[in-house]
Amino acid sequence: MEKKYYTYILLIEDNSLYCGYTDDVERRFQAHMVGKGAKFTRAHKPVKIVYTKEFNTKSEAMKEEYRIKHLPRSEKLKLINM
Repeated sequence: MEKKYYTYILLIEDNSLYCGYTDDVERRFQAHMVGKGAKFTRAHKPVKIVYTKEFNTKSEAMKEEYRIKHLPRSEKLKLINM
């Protein structure tokens, strides 16, 4: 079985959004929850995963993360509500 990669968006306690990529969304979310995921989520508590998209390569997931991070909030909300 080939490895899959994911771009994900988390809803943060203050209603902000955090975007990242991983090969295991649930494991990464748990890391964020205990303060081991990213500097941002150590200071801003994640509430839930609100978006995931699967890719065949790490490069594709990273490119999508980059693209999403540069979107205005309104466009990120559109992605979440698809």
